[in-house]
Amino acid sequence: MKKALSLLAIVALTLGSVNAYAQDDKAANEEITATSETTNTDESSEAGEITSTDDATSDSTEAAAPGDDAGSEETTAETGSEEKKFTQILKEKFIEGGAFFMSFVLLALVLGLALVIERIIYLTFAQTNTDKLLGSVESALNSGGVDAAKEVCRNTRGPVATIFFEGLDHYDEGLDMVDKSIMSVGSVENGKLEKGVSWISLFIALAPMLGFMGTVIGMIGAFDAIEAAGDINPSLVAGGIKVALLTTVFGLITAIILQIFYNLIVAMIDGIVIKMEDASISFMDMLVEYNKKNS
Repeated sequence: MKKALSLLAIVALTLGSVNAYAQDDKAANEEITATSETTNTDESSEAGEITSTDDATSDSTEAAAPGDDAGSEETTAETGSEEKKFTQILKEKFIEGGAFFMSFVLLALVLGLALVIERIIYLTFAQTNTDKLLGSVESALNSGGVDAAKEVCRNTRGPVATIFFEGLDHYDEGLDMVDKSIMSVGSVENGKLEKGVSWISLFIALAPMLGFMGTVIGMIGAFDAIEAAGDINPSLVAGGIKVALLTTVFGLITAIILQIFYNLIVAMIDGIVIKMEDASISFMDMLVEYNKKNS
């Protein structure tokens, strides 16, 4: 009887242990399932957040795309305001420099630029295709004689054509007279090319000198103000020195602008003179050949 009770007790304990293990295993499986579901939920929420973020980014990008034109317009407006502001500052600085000496510097700039424009226009029209002119003169000389060549030179613009015409006009007096006339007329035409250039160089030298004079007089005025005040006021000294130096700045700017155009004009004159000399030599050779054929 006792053995049977003992067996029953062992069986009950065994069943209880199995039941407890099964419950623990079920609980563990439920925890794993819950954990996996939570993980899937988190991943889904993160994916949704990423998707929403991407959608928001794309929407912001699409919203920003039409605004690019507005941004460019704002940039253009800012650039225009900066340029306008620079011109206003330039006017203010010009007025602060003093009307007396600033007017002289401005007058030098205006007169210098007027001479520059006149010289550039004159030198542009004075340039000639010398090779084409020599070919035309030679053809006319061989076909129609001296008078036909003179007519070609008369209808051509430029100092080279003038030199050729004077040389042909003295052809009957001999080749020596032709050479002398070419040299004389060449000197005259060279002087015409350089007309007014000395005035440009004068304004180049005069503009910074006027600026320096304005600076010196402005410094004298600043020290007079210090002497009258009896004390060195930094604002008074700085203001007087700034006004004095503005004349020098504008004088140097004027000289730099005129100097650039002066060098351009000199280069144009040198190029025309070189063409004149080369064309004169070729013209004399052509007349010598023509003289040999007709002698």
